[in-house]
Amino acid sequence: MDYRHLFSSDVPSFMRSPVREIFRKVDLSAICSFAGGYPAAVTFPVEDLRRLPGLVLDKYGTKALQYGATQGVPELREAIAARYGVPVSRVQITTSSQQGIDVCTRILCDPGDIILTTEPTYLGALQSFKAYRADVRPIKSIVMDREGIVPETVVSDDPSQSRLTPSSGPSLLCGRGWPQVSGTTPSRSDSKPVKFIYVIPDFNNPSGETMTLEERMEIVKLARELDVVIVEDSPYRELRYSGEEVPTIYSLAPERTLHLGSFSKIFAPGFRLGWIIGPEELLEQIYICKQALDLCPPVFDQYMATEFLTSGALDANLVKTKAEYRRRRDLMVSLLEKYMPAGVKWTYPEGGLFLFLTLPEGIDTIEMYDEALSRGVAYVAGSFFFLDGSHRNTMRLNFSFIAEEKMEPGLKLLGEIVRGVICK
Repeated sequence: MDYRHLFSSDVPSFMRSPVREIFRKVDLSAICSFAGGYPAAVTFPVEDLRRLPGLVLDKYGTKALQYGATQGVPELREAIAARYGVPVSRVQITTSSQQGIDVCTRILCDPGDIILTTEPTYLGALQSFKAYRADVRPIKSIVMDREGIVPETVVSDDPSQSRLTPSSGPSLLCGRGWPQVSGTTPSRSDSKPVKFIYVIPDFNNPSGETMTLEERMEIVKLARELDVVIVEDSPYRELRYSGEEVPTIYSLAPERTLHLGSFSKIFAPGFRLGWIIGPEELLEQIYICKQALDLCPPVFDQYMATEFLTSGALDANLVKTKAEYRRRRDLMVSLLEKYMPAGVKWTYPEGGLFLFLTLPEGIDTIEMYDEALSRGVAYVAGSFFFLDGSHRNTMRLNFSFIAEEKMEPGLKLLGEIVRGVICK
């Protein structure tokens, strides 16, 4: 039977994830994979998880096995509100932060509406935006009528790291500052209105870069100029290994920011729990929308997360997790210095799970991929994270998931492949 005539008009807009396609094709345990964004299994609090189910059943009884509130169980909402210093009424629990992205898009965007984002940006967000047929544009394409909305800035490479590109600074927003370029000006007078700005300000996926306070303030300024919402995707914020913490965008503009958090990187991704902190009027629409999606987030998982958070076990585990990831990040950087040929640069993230490599112009990491995979190493081509598929000379590497004994042989092999392409 040919089913194509039955599909909705949304189906052609669905994007395949190149990362998930890799997982379908190969056994990750058999290769040196830097492709995924998985946390390290050694960071999972296994001993806590042995005791938490019994504790939850003793404390909450059958309530932990029943349907729960669409907003999330009150105990978890209260714990998150206390941790981040916000009213409980501004906290909505989600079934993963990916659902948070999706539900924000669902309540804010009609087909053709404009979403602005920095580049490179999270592939899962692009999948959600495209599924709702949004018109996704990079912030760098904006030409504002009033001066000063998109200031020109210049960033030089870190002089102390000749082959590292900065982990923060205006390069996050437009490659080299915020240059004003020709293009359509999204505005309220546009036939396609701008609905929100999407950013990952802390340890961006894929670049690993962090927005400065000045950049965050410019995002807020732009959102106020356009009178739109900011979706601040922040699943990695608790994973800082060096540098100084920067205020959240939510703290700068709570009246127009939806701040997304996740337990996946700080507890365990199998629980599929996240949260949204935002204005009550927006959360009310998300609450109604979620009733049609999943009725409520997984209740038993929420009570497990509540006890893990309020007992102090989360913070204790975070200390160990950050130490582990700091070591892995530094190991990857030292191995890149050792094995990558001249002309290759990479970001040095202050936190998160990713490094972003830039190879010499003219090299295509998509064309390199089959050879790399056939020789036993995987990465994600950086062009997938750009709206126009450009920057084909880039790649994302994950340092959290790969087994430590595979990191050096994997990067040595990748360096040989890159060197061979450069020398052709």
